[in-house]
Amino acid sequence: MEQNQQSVIKPTMVIESLVIDECPVPISTRSKIKVLCWKIAGLLCVGLAILGAILPILPTTVFLIMATACFAKSSPRMQKKLLNNKTFGPLIHEWQQHRSIPRKAKRIALLTIVLSVFWSGFLLQSMMLTALVMLLVIGPFIFLWRLPISK
Repeated sequence: MEQNQQSVIKPTMVIESLVIDECPVPISTRSKIKVLCWKIAGLLCVGLAILGAILPILPTTVFLIMATACFAKSSPRMQKKLLNNKTFGPLIHEWQQHRSIPRKAKRIALLTIVLSVFWSGFLLQSMMLTALVMLLVIGPFIFLWRLPISK
């Protein structure tokens, strides 16, 4: 029994260390143009995440996860900064390890989407534009709805 538990625990630990590590291909062997493009994409995602923290219609965590992936391919230093951030680091780690988000973050994201659609409908006062807004957010809403909740 004890031997079975150890064999179950070991693969999990290996997977977790693989997920958190930086890109296995060293930056020095990659094209400088690709590295620059990944850095620019990462910085753009961080900028969108900052806007998402201010504006209710943009997500924050999604852009930080994308920025972490971009920085994993271009700048391990920037990736470590994001992962060590006290506010967003735990969310990114949870996503990388378990592909889940905390219940509170899920509720806030779904509520924000619903309120944004209602607010947009109120401001637009056009049934066609309101329907377009609803069509644009239904995909992200379903994606968030189906995400597992972290423990």
